[in-house]
Amino acid sequence: MWTAIDPESTLLLAIDIGPRTLAMAQRVVHQVVQKLVPSCVPLCLTDGYRDYTMAVLPHFGFWHHPARQRAQGPAPKPRWMPLPALLYAQVVKSYRRRRIVDVKHRVVFGTREAVGQVLAACGWKINTAFVERLNLDIRQRVAAIGRRVNTLCQGEDGLRHQLALFQVYHNFVLPHASLRQPLLVPEPTNGRGSAKRWWPWTPAMAAGLTDHVWTLQAVRRYRVPPWPQPQAVQAVERVVIVRRSASRVPSAKAHSLDQALSTRCERS
Repeated sequence: MWTAIDPESTLLLAIDIGPRTLAMAQRVVHQVVQKLVPSCVPLCLTDGYRDYTMAVLPHFGFWHHPARQRAQGPAPKPRWMPLPALLYAQVVKSYRRRRIVDVKHRVVFGTREAVGQVLAACGWKINTAFVERLNLDIRQRVAAIGRRVNTLCQGEDGLRHQLALFQVYHNFVLPHASLRQPLLVPEPTNGRGSAKRWWPWTPAMAAGLTDHVWTLQAVRRYRVPPWPQPQAVQAVERVVIVRRSASRVPSAKAHSLDQALSTRCERS
């Protein structure tokens, strides 16, 4: 399982399932980049998987043309270099008998001082604690991923649907205690308890995607607008459907039906 999270707003940016390969790393990084502002160069923190470097570099790099060192001879070839603002660090964990025995920090792009300066502004250090906490939430709320359970998913599509529902629930429905905002004036409650002093916030509210806490009923009733379909695909679907239904008619009627179908396709 692959996950990507924004630690400042705790917004779950991407979640996917697949083997631990370079192709999957590129797929997850591409999903994250699609949700960022085009000019945004984020600080990336991952585990020690080395293929992350080849997945991050294509999205945050530029062509560098080295200067010619000699007057004669071929010109030096351009090189794909990381952006100067790109900061990327890894947390490398060493295991022995399924136990962590050592943790090291590896700075891939940028300097350790630059990475530490960005994290110190938020009171953080180089770690992957946010993702580890997110993995615990997923195991507690997605039945197919829990440990030692009898609710295992029978297919990959079903697991993807459960993870997609959890992503919406995590971002829009579930308020996070670390994101709550204080109320200017405490609001009284219906019972005899203390007044309401905090306004619950979700990751989507912290990221500016919505202005209220959603409910599961509202999520289920939300209608996604249809995306445009190519005309060629629609014509092919009509031809396939009609020919399937025309397979049981006599030959004379089938010939006339084919002529009518070809005339209709030419007109469209």
